[in-house]
Amino acid sequence: MKLKTMLGAVAFLAVTAAPGLAQDKVKLGFITKFPVPFFATMENAAKAYAEANPGVEITYGQGTSATDIEGQIALIESMVTNGVQGIALTPVDPTVAPALDKAVAAGVKIVLMDNNIPDWNNKTALATTDNYNAGKLAGEYLKTVLKDGDTLGILEGVPGVPALDDRVNGMLEGLKGVNVTIVGKGGTNCTEELGISVAEDLLTKNPDLKAIYAACGPPAAGAARAIKNAGISPDKIVLVGFDFCCGEEEALKDGIEDATVAQFPTKMAELGVDALVKSIRGEKVESLIDSGAALVTKDNMDKFK
Repeated sequence: MKLKTMLGAVAFLAVTAAPGLAQDKVKLGFITKFPVPFFATMENAAKAYAEANPGVEITYGQGTSATDIEGQIALIESMVTNGVQGIALTPVDPTVAPALDKAVAAGVKIVLMDNNIPDWNNKTALATTDNYNAGKLAGEYLKTVLKDGDTLGILEGVPGVPALDDRVNGMLEGLKGVNVTIVGKGGTNCTEELGISVAEDLLTKNPDLKAIYAACGPPAAGAARAIKNAGISPDKIVLVGFDFCCGEEEALKDGIEDATVAQFPTKMAELGVDALVKSIRGEKVESLIDSGAALVTKDNMDKFK
């Protein structure tokens, strides 16, 4: 059995066997950031949870982009109006907090998934990858393949979004001990298009660039395309990503991407929805739920498909 399938099965058995799930019907909202495979996987996991637990009814919503703040606020307000008892969401930006405060004031419980809203204390729980520690996995890998004096370019996600910043800061922590020079970095909004653009700029300004780190999957795939388009041999540059999605599998197979960090979106969604259901039914839940992460390379990638 594949590792990701095993993790999903364990979580699935845990939630379906949990006490209290056959009680009164629970009406939930489930909101993800924008249309990429990672969030589609989360939504599918929530649908599987609802199917396995007939007492749980879920309404789904999704923003249009990684910066669609107004769209997410509109979804939150609409779901509250429609009488949900709880909302599980991947917050696009901390500025959605006032809309969540209004939801909480209306009696709606909130579970955040994927990333936190710093200093916002009205959530019931946070189900997430520990992005800082996951970023350290990437940095520790880079530390094994880089040496003092090497150069590194960074493709950020959305600067200011805590989870994405943690992926960069964790990587830098894991890289400590090797004196690497950061020659440039830029935000990508977690899109492949901006990943290509920022990577091309880094490669043009730094012809001898030794490594690129991308904090999201689509920009990592974009960097792989930029490296290929520039005619750079894969053995001349190290590319490390984050998410293991959105074209990274192909980049690993082609030898252009060297490693990435996999999250477990199925487990994250199952645990997030389960915490929301339990809290609505008066059961105690942990305030921080870590769904885990792992380093993926070409050699072990089949375990994470």
